[in-house]
Amino acid sequence: MSDPIDATEDLSESSGLLGLIKERMRSAEDGRQTHEERWLKAYKNFRGIYDSTTQYTTTEKSKVFIKITKTKVLAAYGQIVDILFANKKFPITVEPTPVPEGIAEFAHLKTPADELVSPYGYEGDGRQLLPGAMEATGGLDFLGSLANRYGPEAPLAEGPSKVGEPQISPAKQAALRMEKVMHDQLTDTNAVNVLRHAIFESALLGTGIIKGPFNFGKIVHKWEKDEAGGRVYTPYPRLVPRLEAVSCWNIYADPSATSTDDCEYIIQRHKMNRSQLRDLMNMPMFDPEAIRNVIAGGGNYQEKYFEDTIRDDEAQPYMDSERYEVLEYWGTLDATFAKEIGLEGAEDIDDLDEMQVNVWISGGQVLRACVNPFTPARLPYSIFPYEINPYQIWGVGIPENMEDAQLLMNGHVRMAIDNLALAGNLVFDVDETSLVPGQNYDIFPGKVFRRQSGVTGTAVNGIKFPSTAGENIQMYDKARQLADEETGIPSIMHGQTGVTGTGRTAAGLSMLLGSSGLSIKTVIKNLDDYLLKPIGEALFQWNMQFNEENPDIEGDLEIKPKGAASVMQKEVRSQRLTALLQTVGNPMLAPFIKIPNLLKELAISQDIDPDSLVNDVNEAQIYAEILKGLQDAQQPEQPEGTQGASQGPSSSPQPRQDRMAGVGGVPQQPPQSDLNGTGGGTIGVGGVPTAGESGFTGNAPQTEG
Repeated sequence: MSDPIDATEDLSESSGLLGLIKERMRSAEDGRQTHEERWLKAYKNFRGIYDSTTQYTTTEKSKVFIKITKTKVLAAYGQIVDILFANKKFPITVEPTPVPEGIAEFAHLKTPADELVSPYGYEGDGRQLLPGAMEATGGLDFLGSLANRYGPEAPLAEGPSKVGEPQISPAKQAALRMEKVMHDQLTDTNAVNVLRHAIFESALLGTGIIKGPFNFGKIVHKWEKDEAGGRVYTPYPRLVPRLEAVSCWNIYADPSATSTDDCEYIIQRHKMNRSQLRDLMNMPMFDPEAIRNVIAGGGNYQEKYFEDTIRDDEAQPYMDSERYEVLEYWGTLDATFAKEIGLEGAEDIDDLDEMQVNVWISGGQVLRACVNPFTPARLPYSIFPYEINPYQIWGVGIPENMEDAQLLMNGHVRMAIDNLALAGNLVFDVDETSLVPGQNYDIFPGKVFRRQSGVTGTAVNGIKFPSTAGENIQMYDKARQLADEETGIPSIMHGQTGVTGTGRTAAGLSMLLGSSGLSIKTVIKNLDDYLLKPIGEALFQWNMQFNEENPDIEGDLEIKPKGAASVMQKEVRSQRLTALLQTVGNPMLAPFIKIPNLLKELAISQDIDPDSLVNDVNEAQIYAEILKGLQDAQQPEQPEGTQGASQGPSSSPQPRQDRMAGVGGVPQQPPQSDLNGTGGGTIGVGGVPTAGESGFTGNAPQTEG
């Protein structure tokens, strides 16, 4: 990276860079003006604020606003968050590629067959493996970074294991370690709350934005004992990646881009006070002198036209405090400009080439100018749509989809209220010729009118107007149904009662919920493709570039988002997984089913963290031995000579471990015969053939020859 620009020099050398960024800022601002209007309408409908252009007739009295838009947005937001983070785990996984390069997919321990019958080390197989032996690896090149942990004398071979040889997957182990590291980092930086903010804005405005990951020095709190045995506070910094939610109001992207992949540049607009601006002096590659010049020049922040609306304040803000506009530029820069400001590596590229850079400017000063620090170079923003607009980088949100329905609901409810106010009161017809002139015509109980002529009761008459509120409420209900169809979020999902039609039955309600799941599934798929996967890949690249504390995470790995996998109705998915789990009871099919993965998916379908419930292979072996010991302890001991007599048709069978104590399941001696001449499940009297004898079913098949 280059050194910071010397602000003491004539800024004419960097005026070209300032002009370029300002010009791209104006272009991006002009390109998103129509989108700003859409966002303002969406926000006002969410808050229940009428636009200033709304015209009321002189007869309209009610200005009520029915906030169905707010209800729909919150319902969609809640459902999305529940789907993604129900099991309190970030919905991304790391897996090896189908054909991993640079690291073996499978490896196995080369063990003589006469020394090992079973790889698990159960009693009777002739061998007991040490704890963790199933994960043993060696120091061969195909193991990748795992080679640093083992010597060349380890009896390892690449490829799938033979029968009786423990098998490992170095690629899978590297993926699991990388996944654990990434989940720990996301938990440490409270990434779930950051994503919730961005997801809410995507449902509201159609677009959510996540920035990062960036290096963040987290202070780890640690206590140690001193020589006297007391506690001493010894904190230490640890570098972790941090994500940040950025409002789309502050992002100005390449107006010709349709996604982040084809975006040439992105500019983030910051509003800072003096303290925040001074804090930039402590950041890498910032020019302290340029920052001092900006502060000395006074506040330069000018509000945009939309900021009063989203702040819900018509008054002029910050009259007594200074604010500074800082533009953060990420994107390409021509080699000419790069050479003018002396960026590192600029002299080595052709004049027609360009570089990926990061530039901060404010008040006519370049605060920071450096080469993009990420390897490979990338724009550190994940812009994801709620609903894809194929021709724009900005998506479509719920308020925009139901804008017309919200307008209809507001209009008919206002008409119903005005009509009820009219129909619920009398309108008076006054014959002034029949009354004494000069009287006050205000109506109140006990009012006396002085009449001078005419028939009694004809001078003042009350007129009652008919009510049309029922028709207006019917139209309101139609508009509400229209909102359900336009958003794909049925009213039953956010607590509407009095459901009619098919929704009154269990099957009909299931159909309504299932149809809503289809629309949410599309949204979740967008989050998978445009948010979760880019974040996972960025975290992977960050760990490969900056994380030196975990050396055994390298590998040919890929990020797989898991948001869409949870969209299916949890009850249905849980039932299907349970039915599949029952298949494991078939000994012919059990070896072909990945039981740990099945248990994890079943836990996820029931909103349970699988890591806190499902054991790994080693833990499963330990618990199996514990359960075996408990079963043996619960088996009652019988006196000698009574075993046969106690065995009857109603007696519980002897444990399999006791009946098959020999290697390979062969009884070491014939079972005891009972008084009837039978015992141990063998009909008739006589000895049981042993291995190798004629009649033993475990013998190898004989070929005719």
